[in-house]
Amino acid sequence: MTAFAGIRRLGFVLLAVGGVTAGVLTTAGYLISPDTVRSEVLSRIRDATGLDPKLGGKVSVSLFPKGSVTFSDVVLGDPRRPALTAERLTARLRFFPLLIGKVEIGDVSLEKPTIAIDLDRDGGSNWSALIEALAQAQKPRANQVVAGFSEMRIDDGTVLLRKDDGRTVETLYEVDLSLAWPSIARSFVATGHFVWHGEKVDASVTLADFAAALAGNRSGVKLRLAGAPLKAAFEGAFSTRPTIKVEGTLAADAVSLRRVMAWTGHEPLPGGGFGRFAIKAQTSVVGDSISLSGVNVELDGNSAEGVLAFSSEGRQTLQGTLASDTLDLTPYISTIRLSTANQRAWNDTQLTPDGLNGLDFDLRLSAANVIMGSAKFGRTAIGANLRAGKLSVSIGEALAYGGIIKGSLALTNSASGIDVRSQLQFADVDLEACLGQLLGLKRLEGRGTMSMALEGSGSSILAMTRTLAGTATLTGRDGAIAGLNVEQLLKRLERRPLSGGGEFRTGRTPFDKIEMTLRVAQGTVDVQELKVESTAVRLALAGSASIPDRELDLKGTAALAVASRANTPPFGLPFVVQGSWDDPIMLPDAEALIRRSGAAAPLLDGTRERNARDTVRSAIERLTGGGNGNGNGNGAQPAAESVPAEPRP
Repeated sequence: MTAFAGIRRLGFVLLAVGGVTAGVLTTAGYLISPDTVRSEVLSRIRDATGLDPKLGGKVSVSLFPKGSVTFSDVVLGDPRRPALTAERLTARLRFFPLLIGKVEIGDVSLEKPTIAIDLDRDGGSNWSALIEALAQAQKPRANQVVAGFSEMRIDDGTVLLRKDDGRTVETLYEVDLSLAWPSIARSFVATGHFVWHGEKVDASVTLADFAAALAGNRSGVKLRLAGAPLKAAFEGAFSTRPTIKVEGTLAADAVSLRRVMAWTGHEPLPGGGFGRFAIKAQTSVVGDSISLSGVNVELDGNSAEGVLAFSSEGRQTLQGTLASDTLDLTPYISTIRLSTANQRAWNDTQLTPDGLNGLDFDLRLSAANVIMGSAKFGRTAIGANLRAGKLSVSIGEALAYGGIIKGSLALTNSASGIDVRSQLQFADVDLEACLGQLLGLKRLEGRGTMSMALEGSGSSILAMTRTLAGTATLTGRDGAIAGLNVEQLLKRLERRPLSGGGEFRTGRTPFDKIEMTLRVAQGTVDVQELKVESTAVRLALAGSASIPDRELDLKGTAALAVASRANTPPFGLPFVVQGSWDDPIMLPDAEALIRRSGAAAPLLDGTRERNARDTVRSAIERLTGGGNGNGNGNGAQPAAESVPAEPRP
């Protein structure tokens, strides 16, 4: 019974409190008029923000059950260039002050506002006067306490950034932000999200001193952005007078830098790579320039340190110097294939140079080790410059193929596709490895020095080979020509000139020195000089080669360095080299072989005489050791002419 009585008394108390509250709320509307509430709300907003919103629509006041005032068609700023327009501005009133007839704002919300930022050429904007008013409102006032509000919300807003010609350059959609208004503390906090370029971004910003920030003075700042393409954070300080200046620590990471570049409106560079990315650096922003020092950047598994600078004045430009221990360039060349899958023809896939038209950059890269596919380089210093669609790569020094590479490479957009210019010097390199990877030639061994100055243009690698022009030289030593044993072939043909038909494309031809001079025009190589010397043989060739067709058409002479018999010159023989340069065929001169054979020479001479039939028949009888006639028509059988036998190998 005691417990029941206690519960009943508590119920009476609650009922009484509820009745009193309902009565107060019911009479609140009589204690303060809607017009007074409306005027007080506008006054509070003006005092807290310094802004004077212009109202173009109706105003609704609700005092029960929740106190609120809603203004329609709100405009801030010059009506000709409004800084803000909103469908509705709603001020929610605090409950208990309203009970005693006092108007205090709890929070303010803007529904579907459009915030327009119009930048002028002189650096001002349509927000300049409003920001000045906000700054004045945040200054402390003697003997006056401004009753502000604690929160402002932006619901489903739109932010437009426009140039002085009225052209919209950036737009944020679906802006939902909660602004912690500094009614008591000095700080200002905004959290929420927006949609930019089709991606939702969660954002938060904290200003340590809101009044100082509005006045353009130095204030601490923290910024966080998190979206699917990119996450970024900045912590430091900034000021806007006399110009924008930002200092602090920047950190950002992304699953794909290529996706970030596309998301931010930049054309990604051609080729592959540009995947996982992360950067951390000390940041300094002055005007339109951003400087990054103490940079630690990671891209596609590569890490580097150095300095970077970015400028948005005119064309966007990135400059910097980076150093890395190991630099793997394989991802960036993975989509660039010079040859087809079977390595027998040039790639005719259309080249897409669009990525050369976006961001300009000027970078200096150095690495202790560089990897490009199956090629591994040692210490390397590279400069890369991209400006107005022209990419220039200069190789200061690269330890590669056992030697040193220096030179330059330039790619430029053109009406026909891409223009390529290259000047390269290879000093004391492994010829087999170098020529094999560059040109697909794997039959020249040894060490040597090469220089190439070539240029061409086209919409594919195949099309480019048809326009190649320039010069090339090669000097090699202590090597060999693989797939051909010239010494063995010459010795065999010296003993038996008509023993051809064997396989020539086997073995190796060692050499002490090789020299080559080439001139290229319209994809055709003119072999002006090609000499091979060793203690065993001498080779000299001339002719042409087709780069598009990868075909050889060369003529030359091969000679033994030492005569096989006393008082006779070393055996020499003209020959031709024809066919694919991947698998060429060497053919000795047939006329020279026939003439060298004592038994077969009359066959050749007989074709030049008037009575060729009898001469050829006589030669055949000599080769065969007899015949059915003597060639004079009388049927006599003369004694067979002795024919010296060719020595057996």
